[in-house]
Amino acid sequence: MRKHQELRVWQQAMDLVEHIYRVTAEFPDEEKYGLTSQLRRAAVSVPSNIAEGAARGSTKDFVRFLFIARGSLSEIETQLLIGQRLNYLQDVTSTIELIHKVSGLLGGLIRNLQSR
Repeated sequence: MRKHQELRVWQQAMDLVEHIYRVTAEFPDEEKYGLTSQLRRAAVSVPSNIAEGAARGSTKDFVRFLFIARGSLSEIETQLLIGQRLNYLQDVTSTIELIHKVSGLLGGLIRNLQSR
């Protein structure tokens, strides 16, 4: 198994974390322990689960952690749409495109690992 830092999906997930931190920095102070915290936690969860799964040493465990990471992406997308509905964000299109890109990479890696 390659190091997780070499995986394109992990690299893209790290880009997503940076993006989410920048976007949520503009949220109102009253959301510091609410939506801001939830979005950041879910974003950090994606590359963290990829890394943890890769370190487990078994394909079965790796795939399980990749599914958890994919679930976190759905959580992020939902929370972004909530932020948009609350008028904290104007346009979430580029962020959602990045989420879908990471999700597609995760799906490809999952399929590859499951076919072994």
